[in-house]
Amino acid sequence: MAQGAWSDTHATVHRQIKGRSPSHPSAALIPPGAACLVAISGGQDSVCLLKLLVDLQPKWHWRLQAIHCDHRWRSDSAENAAFVANLCHRWSIPIQVVTAPDPLHSEAEARQWRYQVFETLAIAHQITHVATGHTTSDRAETLLYNLLRGSGSQGLQALAPQRPLSDQSPDIQVVRPILSLTRQQTMRFCQQFDLPVWADTTNQNLSYARNRIRLELMPYLQQHFNPQVETALAQTAELLMAEVALLDQLAQALYDQTVHAATDFSGWRIQRSPLQTAPLALQRRVLRQVLGQVVASEVSFSQGEKLVGLIHAPNRSQTDPFPGGWIARVDTDWIVLMRLPTARPGP
Repeated sequence: MAQGAWSDTHATVHRQIKGRSPSHPSAALIPPGAACLVAISGGQDSVCLLKLLVDLQPKWHWRLQAIHCDHRWRSDSAENAAFVANLCHRWSIPIQVVTAPDPLHSEAEARQWRYQVFETLAIAHQITHVATGHTTSDRAETLLYNLLRGSGSQGLQALAPQRPLSDQSPDIQVVRPILSLTRQQTMRFCQQFDLPVWADTTNQNLSYARNRIRLELMPYLQQHFNPQVETALAQTAELLMAEVALLDQLAQALYDQTVHAATDFSGWRIQRSPLQTAPLALQRRVLRQVLGQVVASEVSFSQGEKLVGLIHAPNRSQTDPFPGGWIARVDTDWIVLMRLPTARPGP
């Protein structure tokens, strides 16, 4: 591919990066001159992403650097890493390959490790943006995955174009510049410009839930319900993202008004009267936010509803214990959330 080559895909992603405020470059998905870390696995989506950013770099003057994470899942993972390194060297992009110290055993564990690697490297190199190759197809599959797990609206908004990397590094942004492209489009882009792609055999492994959604459920939905189901689901996620942002803003104001935590977070007092006149959606969001800081695991629907039930319950009503030994009871106009004392062993 000749330097400076341009296509409809380049134009689409260029517009995506400009965002909704093209007259304000600082509001772009990746602002001009930003230091950007690009996650690359070697698959078609990440190769497409990296090449697009390389081609757009003269327009935006980014400082690009690549990162490849070797999970040690496959016997050819070292060859995969070498393939990615060679590709980046060919395109004059600095790359760092990081290998997991121990083999990772689940998708969630691998994701957590990857993002820790991103954060460490971003801090060390003063990087402000981490770009990942998520697509419309990924967004649709994530929405389905979270829906099947019983996720609320937070999970159904699925893969926002931009979010903070972590609570500890809110100034480092994860960005998804090719979120408007489908997996079919990234494949055609790689074919159009004869880009080398590493075939990851784990993508065909049906023991992973996301692979079953991609290889079995999504084709079934496309054949029997809607040929454009990926786009439809991704658009639903986009709509939900804006609605969730509004709900979060309203819920935070109500949280600040009603929730009082002990300075050592040993207990919580939640005022009932403002909650009693609030919409149920806001009641649930406020109380789930409190529980999320108490329960070690993900807050379940039933746990949240137990706490919501105390908003209008008679005085002295209480719940059975939440995980970790926490219990909630009604004390006049307050819901008091406290940890039960640990029983002392007998003599």
